[in-house]
Amino acid sequence: MSKENTCFYCEKDQRLKDLMIEVCQLNASTVYLFKEQSYKGRCVVAYKDHVNELFELEDADLELYMKDAKKVAAAIKKAFSPNKINYGAYSDKLPHLHFHIVPKYENGHTWGGTFEMNPGKVLLTDEEYAEIIASIKKNL
Repeated sequence: MSKENTCFYCEKDQRLKDLMIEVCQLNASTVYLFKEQSYKGRCVVAYKDHVNELFELEDADLELYMKDAKKVAAAIKKAFSPNKINYGAYSDKLPHLHFHIVPKYENGHTWGGTFEMNPGKVLLTDEEYAEIIASIKKNL
């Protein structure tokens, strides 16, 4: 990987810390809480190694990764009772396999439409982030 185009999921550098807080590591991934919380409980499940596409994974690794995504979505559902969970796997500019796990709430931000990648509307205190992370971990 060239130094001009390093991956912040692999480097775990300030770019990542500016956007997310590490929650925990699972079998095939690292879970991050997205700092922008217009969608309470929104997380990212990033694959443990540097791959860009699902089809690059061996079947056993794919199964583990999808189980991790399922586990995180179920934990968010239990912790925050959203009306729906949306899933996003966008990485045009960041070639590292990751899923956005986005809880949606009826009458909430963008209900009935596509979630916004980074609406920039809801940032929390350190204590509030810690409470959300604790709720997710409790339900994993």
